Amino acid sequence: MPLLSDLKVVEWSTWIAGPGCAAVMADWGASVIKIESAAGDATRTFWPDTAECPGNPIFSNENRGKRGVVLDVGKPQGRAALIAILRDADVFITNVRPGALKRARLDYEAVKDELPRLIYANVTGYGLTGPEADIPAFDLTGFWNRSGVAHAINPPDREPIGSRPGMGDHVTALATLSGVLAAVHERDRTGAGRQVETALMRVGAYALGWDLSIRLRNGEALTAQPRHTRPGAIAGYFRTKDDRWIYVAQRGPNDFPQMMRVIGRGDLIDEPRCAPPILDMAVVHEIRGILDEVFAGLTLDEAVAMMRKTDIISAPMTTLDDFVDDPQAHEAGCFVDMPDGWGGSFRAPAAPVRFPETPTGPAGPAPKLGEHTREVLAEAGYDAAAVDALIASGAAA
Repeated sequence: MPLLSDLKVVEWSTWIAGPGCAAVMADWGASVIKIESAAGDATRTFWPDTAECPGNPIFSNENRGKRGVVLDVGKPQGRAALIAILRDADVFITNVRPGALKRARLDYEAVKDELPRLIYANVTGYGLTGPEADIPAFDLTGFWNRSGVAHAINPPDREPIGSRPGMGDHVTALATLSGVLAAVHERDRTGAGRQVETALMRVGAYALGWDLSIRLRNGEALTAQPRHTRPGAIAGYFRTKDDRWIYVAQRGPNDFPQMMRVIGRGDLIDEPRCAPPILDMAVVHEIRGILDEVFAGLTLDEAVAMMRKTDIISAPMTTLDDFVDDPQAHEAGCFVDMPDGWGGSFRAPAAPVRFPETPTGPAGPAPKLGEHTREVLAEAGYDAAAVDALIASGAAA
């Protein structure tokens, strides 16, 4: 039996973080209903979804296995329909901003008494309170830039780079999922629902917890440094002769002698000036120069093979083209087959957790806009005439 088959989830959100949380729950067996406006989730517009070009990869990745309903919750009939759908729901996930939720009388305070068992999850940019609670946010702003992540990652000697789309959103989706499942566990004990809230800013702070904890405790803000000022003689990126990169991570004093042996420079191991930790930057530059020359004479495959002779942590900087054909990525369960909604399928990213004794994966394709409106409203107690009237009023489609 699917892991979450006893849970009904209603999701009223757009873009990535809220839908992504609900999509993982759908992969794990939950019955998920996606509420959209007549305009649809914005990610529907990024790729055509037609018989000639089936399956929008972006929308599908965040909305696979869900049923789709179109409601205008700004109309009293649309709001009432959403409440009807929520009456037997276990979880409600929304990334609608706090002010808009209050105006629609769909914030937690407005519905908690009527729906006392409901676990209500708010996905926010900057939290539910404070003067900036209603400022619009993407992961590029709330997670990447506002939390300090971008400043910590970008060296000061070059133009800053942004994160790739959805990276912070997906971390936030998993944070939301963990909070929702904790609340489900609590409700099993108490019988009562509760509010769960995540913020892109707060998740970014947690993701940067190594640096942030040092800043909070010691007052020192560590950030990325230019290569020529960075300590750690054997750590960092090295370019290979086929213009690829390999990353070496130093974890302890045993790594230096291993590296010197594998490159044929065992003579440096017992040099007093090379005793770890190497604090003299002139020595750091000397050793890094030796390594630059060694790696520059190897292809990426040769460099990887050399490093595998050691127990030093390293990895090639893999391209997406490499990754999708990487046998280990397939062994690790990184991909799933996604139904495209037109009778075919395509490969897509898997949810980040798997359960070896229980198959999980897309329960179906992403819904067409409003595909299941009539079906879901019927389950919520609307007869055919009431559904017709709701659609005629413009409160549903």
